[in-house]
Amino acid sequence: MSTEHPPEPDGRDGSSSEFDASRRAQIAAISALVVLFLLVWFTLSLIANDPVGLVLSFVSVFLVVFVAWFVLTRRGVRRWLIVPVAFFALVALGTYGYDQKYQLGVMFVMLLLFGVAARYAVRHDQAPLRRAALGYARPAQPARNGVLIINPKSGGGKAEQFNLPEEARKRRIEPLLLGPGDDLCELAEAAVRKGADVLGMAGGDGSQALVATVAMRHDVAHVCVPAGTRNHFALDLGLDRNDVVGALDAFTDGVERRVDLASLNERIFVNNASLGVYARVVQSDEYRDAKLTTWKQMLPEIIGQDTAGCALRFETPHTKDWCDAALVIVSNNPYQMRRFRGAGTRPDLDTGRLGIFVAQLRGAGGVAKLVTLGTIGAHRRFGGVLQWSSLEFEVHSETPVAVGLDGEALTLAPPLRFVSLPGALLVRVPRHASGVSPAGAAVTLTRRNLRKLVRIAAGRPAELQGQDTAADGGR
Repeated sequence: MSTEHPPEPDGRDGSSSEFDASRRAQIAAISALVVLFLLVWFTLSLIANDPVGLVLSFVSVFLVVFVAWFVLTRRGVRRWLIVPVAFFALVALGTYGYDQKYQLGVMFVMLLLFGVAARYAVRHDQAPLRRAALGYARPAQPARNGVLIINPKSGGGKAEQFNLPEEARKRRIEPLLLGPGDDLCELAEAAVRKGADVLGMAGGDGSQALVATVAMRHDVAHVCVPAGTRNHFALDLGLDRNDVVGALDAFTDGVERRVDLASLNERIFVNNASLGVYARVVQSDEYRDAKLTTWKQMLPEIIGQDTAGCALRFETPHTKDWCDAALVIVSNNPYQMRRFRGAGTRPDLDTGRLGIFVAQLRGAGGVAKLVTLGTIGAHRRFGGVLQWSSLEFEVHSETPVAVGLDGEALTLAPPLRFVSLPGALLVRVPRHASGVSPAGAAVTLTRRNLRKLVRIAAGRPAELQGQDTAADGGR
């Protein structure tokens, strides 16, 4: 952590720009609260004017999802007989939306204004403290002996597309190309033995996990270059996934901080491990080339009318033996899965906890209920879904378990032991990177953010929120 601290934004010592920023944040917070009051009043008025139409719209959503899931998880011609029900439900939903088009338009504009104002206020008020709390403010010396391992096949050939070997040499980084038959971990170990002080990986999330394992063992800095297909780890590190070459600046002009890793039976992962439906589909040889077709073909077999889940057993905060989960996701730090903005990304990578999400998909009715409640953010009340955080997690089964580990297909013998490894990886990102994931940047309508807005509007100074951030991961 840098020992230099910026002066407090009180307007003294010539810090008028910081004082102006605080004043703008206060005005934005007041505006957001006013718009929120108008939005609540307008929404209640809309419900009072047409309560029946609102109820019918939720029924329509339920029916559409019910029919879609029924068709996807059944075989034969008879499943198509139920499709007209979805058609009439869509018509009813469209009719309600058309009748309320002006009101819904006004609500959309209000939501947009609230989102913009609230995000400006909270982010400008908390950004310096958040970066300090995360250790993002620590500058790193340029790499003396930087090494970049490149998987030329990742991301459909991004390494060749962006000419990564040459771009690495321009920055005095030694490029190492992963060839057929090469062992990625051995290649990384050899680079460290030769004196690499910064170890980078240009590839997908599975490759990032293997190189991060070596970096963790030797406590050398790790650089993530988003040259894979999805690059979820890069996204949650706050990197621009479209700026592949720009990620190399972490070697020469970067900042560093420690983030967590997680392990499954001693195997390190950076993102998540999935069990159940997704893992079993990933096991298919056809999945890589035809994802949608594979899902369509395998869903009826995996979640049929009489299928009793995947025989996974584990403890939850409320029960000793939860079983028959169709989907289990264990992540390195909790995902934001409750709201649309930033969904599927992690607000933080340093809470020191695993994120656990489990679901029992009991037929088309259960899935339809889950999605319908999810439209109003009430899916946590659905009995077949649980989400919590923990330091450790263990899954038992009578048979070997299919696992998707950072997108790689594995079959492991039970029990499966998941452990969080707090601060295990020293990671570098370019100085110009935001360092904040979509979930971390989002300002959603929660009690915590509402309290922040009230505090900012009242002109009270911010307090360090590091403990709040960690606590939020467990909710």
